[in-house]
Amino acid sequence: MNPTVSERVALIQQASDAATAVFTTIITRSPISRIGVARANGLSQAAVTKAVAPLIAAGIVADHQAVPRAAGPGRPASPLAIVADALLLMGIKVNVDEVIGVVTDLTNTLVAAVRRPLHSHETGVAVATITEVHDLLAVETAEAADRIAGIGVAISGDVDAAAGVVRESGLMNWADVPLAELLRDLAAPVTLTNDVHALTIGEHWFGAGAGTESFAIVTIGRGIGAGLHLNGEVVEGAQGVSGEIGHLPLGRPDRLCACGRYGCVEAVASTTAVLEDISTHLGRDVDLDEAVALARSGDHGVLAAFRTAGAVVGTAIASLVNLTGPEVVLIGGEAVEHFDLLEEPLLAAFQARAFGAASQCRITARPHTFEDWARGAAITALQKIVRDSR
Repeated sequence: MNPTVSERVALIQQASDAATAVFTTIITRSPISRIGVARANGLSQAAVTKAVAPLIAAGIVADHQAVPRAAGPGRPASPLAIVADALLLMGIKVNVDEVIGVVTDLTNTLVAAVRRPLHSHETGVAVATITEVHDLLAVETAEAADRIAGIGVAISGDVDAAAGVVRESGLMNWADVPLAELLRDLAAPVTLTNDVHALTIGEHWFGAGAGTESFAIVTIGRGIGAGLHLNGEVVEGAQGVSGEIGHLPLGRPDRLCACGRYGCVEAVASTTAVLEDISTHLGRDVDLDEAVALARSGDHGVLAAFRTAGAVVGTAIASLVNLTGPEVVLIGGEAVEHFDLLEEPLLAAFQARAFGAASQCRITARPHTFEDWARGAAITALQKIVRDSR
């Protein structure tokens, strides 16, 4: 008889520290040999075998049939692999005007995806829309819905993950919203997280950060944020706040940010701020598509707004790199689609302000869909299950 979802979750949460480390290694590097798991965690092969035995018995990890080594003598390798559909995770990304939801398996492979417009930032409307997305995903996954072990909800702003509270979200105009409690009736436990933090965890476990010691993600769009992965771990911050480069006071002191403070990077370099400057320059409102087209066609005033934004963000990235020293900075968010308008001034400002060897940090644009952000939220739910064993 197959164990239930709750039994599998309990098994993971009751695991020893060594077993938890082994399980995490298998999830993020599957398939991997016992030798590989042992080396990654400083354990003996016997300790790895002991740690995986209950996971194999519960159908969470598969012990693949022994296969010959590529070369050389010795016993055959027996790779361990995660059983992808043993548990499912739901991830939900709350945007300013839309809610995006996904269901993934344990390899972060997409099983289902749903999008619904968010017509108001009123808390009740947001909760209703999130619930609608949740219910639609349950229908999309049909008979597999009972294997959903956790739900990650990602939103912009200062998020207290432990308390399940959005302490402050300028883009949503929220303060002290107990969102996890308001979603308590969903079908699985809810893990609330900052959206950039969720994206960083996704890159850490299954993306560019897998196997690296340090990287940062800087997202540029209607908001500007950063996620940090240092010394093999994603930085959460003692108060749940870290990487908020969008609120470094590097902008013009007369510019009011959505957070209510003046002079923030976000107040001068976010997509919203750039469009406000361009609209003032042209004497009429423009959308992003038109602004990008005008800049690429050579309108100097429009192009100047993008270049100013790029320079401010480059200065903020230099501050981030000077303080934390990552190997690479990934640029994500909506602005990746027009990064060509930001790149030159951004890199120039970074090089002008990066200290010493910090200037060797690679900066590269990496496109992310909103489904990727939601998949990151799903991984936070999985990470919560794993970390609850500690």
